[in-house]
Amino acid sequence: MASSLFRLGSFAARRAWAVVITWVVLLGVSVGAFLAFGGTLTNSFDIPGTASGAVTDQLAEKLPDTAGGTGTVVYQTDSGEAFTDAQRQSISELAASATELDGVAAVIDPFDAQKQQQDQGIRLSTAEARLTEGRAQLDAGQQQLTAALDQAVAAGAGPEQLAALDAQQAQLDASRTELEAGAAQLATGTGLLELADGIGVVSEDGSTAIVNVSFTDPRLELSEEVKQGVIDHFDDSPVPGATVAFGTDIAQGVPQIFGVGEAVGLIFAAVVLIVMLGSLLAAALPIVTALVGVGVGVTASLSLSGVIDMASVTPVLGVMLGLAVGIDYSLFIVNRHRRQVLAGVPVRESIGLATGTSGTAVVFAGSTVIVALLALNVTGIPFLGLMGTVGAVCVAVAVLIAITLAPAILGLVGERLLRRKVRATIGRQKEQKPARRMSTVRAVTTVLVSIVALLVIAIPAMSMRLGLPDGSTEPEGSTSARAFSIVDDEFGEGANGPLLVTATLDEGVSEDTLPDAQLAVAEVLGAQSDVEAVAPIAASEDGTLLAFQVLPAEGPNSVSTEELVQSIRNLPPVTSDAVTGAMTLGVAGQAATNIDISEGLSAVLPLYLVVVVGLSLVIMVLVFRSLLVPVIATGGFVLSLFATYGLIVSVFQFGWGAELIGLHSTGPILSFLPVILVGILFGLAMDYQLFLASGMREAYVHGAEARLAVAQGFQAGRSVVIAAALIMIAVFGGFIFSESTIIRSIGFGLAFGVLLDAFVVRMLLMPALMHLLGRSAWWLPRWLDRLLPDVDVEGAALERTHPGAHPHG
Repeated sequence: MASSLFRLGSFAARRAWAVVITWVVLLGVSVGAFLAFGGTLTNSFDIPGTASGAVTDQLAEKLPDTAGGTGTVVYQTDSGEAFTDAQRQSISELAASATELDGVAAVIDPFDAQKQQQDQGIRLSTAEARLTEGRAQLDAGQQQLTAALDQAVAAGAGPEQLAALDAQQAQLDASRTELEAGAAQLATGTGLLELADGIGVVSEDGSTAIVNVSFTDPRLELSEEVKQGVIDHFDDSPVPGATVAFGTDIAQGVPQIFGVGEAVGLIFAAVVLIVMLGSLLAAALPIVTALVGVGVGVTASLSLSGVIDMASVTPVLGVMLGLAVGIDYSLFIVNRHRRQVLAGVPVRESIGLATGTSGTAVVFAGSTVIVALLALNVTGIPFLGLMGTVGAVCVAVAVLIAITLAPAILGLVGERLLRRKVRATIGRQKEQKPARRMSTVRAVTTVLVSIVALLVIAIPAMSMRLGLPDGSTEPEGSTSARAFSIVDDEFGEGANGPLLVTATLDEGVSEDTLPDAQLAVAEVLGAQSDVEAVAPIAASEDGTLLAFQVLPAEGPNSVSTEELVQSIRNLPPVTSDAVTGAMTLGVAGQAATNIDISEGLSAVLPLYLVVVVGLSLVIMVLVFRSLLVPVIATGGFVLSLFATYGLIVSVFQFGWGAELIGLHSTGPILSFLPVILVGILFGLAMDYQLFLASGMREAYVHGAEARLAVAQGFQAGRSVVIAAALIMIAVFGGFIFSESTIIRSIGFGLAFGVLLDAFVVRMLLMPALMHLLGRSAWWLPRWLDRLLPDVDVEGAALERTHPGAHPHG
């Protein structure tokens, strides 16, 4: 491979303008494809085969009006007082006209719903009064009839008179039977009304109202155009004296792909490059090539968003990875070229050598990241697999840019890559100080301190809870955050995440027995802990499927709501005298869907971790021709990974130091974050392992004593690894200050994951363990050595045929 890349780099340097123009054309084509075919991004995440998905499918078949997505529009008076008649009328008119919007199935007028609820209460109260009055009349009639019968018997009345009294008794009994039947219906209605107490759309003080919008399409298929149409409808007709806010179900914003924080991170990366490479021109080259790579990779991926459901975080992940690895990979080649030119190697030959040696390492390092990202497809989770694929495409483009465009630009720049003063020192490179191996005491201390520190940092990971963002995690001051807060304050926490519960019957119930069946289910649900209210909302035409709204005590991401969903699913089938057979319960709704997705991702994490760790061992054995070095590398990766999990839980779940990054609310960890981090951090960890351990192996193979080889390899590779890690941390760290909690947590996890792995594991723990192992670190059974192909990652064969190449100096 090194020889092929040498020829490729040399060709790119000779045909520089052709290569540059080719990439400019590719960028133009990608941007054009995006503008022509790009669609909208979604904030919905789904996993096929979940329990809530099965319930949603059942609803779509038998109760399609309840299967569509829903949205909440929240109105609140500016004064905090009750709505005026004019305000109520304006909101009602807007709700009525919203039914004509594309994709909208129904809209509930909150004031009409409130009136219906009040009217029902009045009707039940009136019926209760009439029932009491009727019972009193029947009791009085019974007393009179009993007295008359006693008198007639005492007076020796004849059969005709007694028959007449018996007829009156039969009529009285029939009236009582009819009255008691009505009493039973009244009790059912009263019971349902009492259980539903707490579910409302107008606050007690009358200052807040919720307009519920139902869509024709399911939540996961709901287009951004339909949701934006609803937002525009209510926004464009403001109600004087009242403000409007929209729930996350329709107003969760698509995160900004590149903002101020990301720009600051890029500036910091530029500073690191200037310090490392010594000139503005040299520092600009990796940034320019990385930006071109991101432009090609991300826009090409986005061009498919018109035909593929793509999560909004997917292109942001592509930008993160494209920038970070793009800068690093170009840096490796530019730095190698710069050192060789300083040593007196002609420019074009140096470009070929840098591409053949460091370029080979770049291709290998990029391949590990690509394979780890593509392996996300083995999880069987579509949106996660797509994220990994887009990330892999961006990394692949970064690799291609590094081995083609970077050499081309180096060829155009020539010796101007170096400052004028530095050019005068070409061929007079200073010799490095000889490396000194560490002491065994220092190695033992370093190993113990590093491992203990990582384990302590990882402790909070044992308390990790997974979930998906709700309105509380939206940017402070955003419309969805305001809506969530208003509903929380005025209607209770559970109103932000009601559950949709279904009861499936083997045999349908009739219209007469339907209320009794609904009451039986509602009573069972209402008896569960952390249930505030239950209300029946629909029944299928054949009477085999009943739907209920359940209001939990706490929000959609709370522990109690998660436990409530599980307890309802674990309930035995409900029985009732009004129903033949039993009613099986199921749970759907956004809160239940989020719980199912989080559980699915949590379940797949161990499998994916095993796949990645196994992949790590195989690749490391192949590259380093050793058994213990792969174990060290992989063990260190696992340690840094769980320490990263611990930091994420500490900040985003426990809230420790959250204010330092501007985080205004805490909650469960983003459900797919642990899986994403495994893939990305594994690839990046292997990058740094490669650039440090390969130097150690080269020194050992060339005759250096094992412990001295560790010191020599570390000294040769540390500067470029430090610079590369700082650049990664800067780029990822810029995303920590994104307005989106999803992007913020991913940026935090990647930044601190690289920090821990590069500076604690690769630069402290790994060299110390290699020192303690000595020669045994490079042991490999002879039979396995004969079977393994010779992977010349550092291009040693190329260096032997080109004496001007200096691998690490």
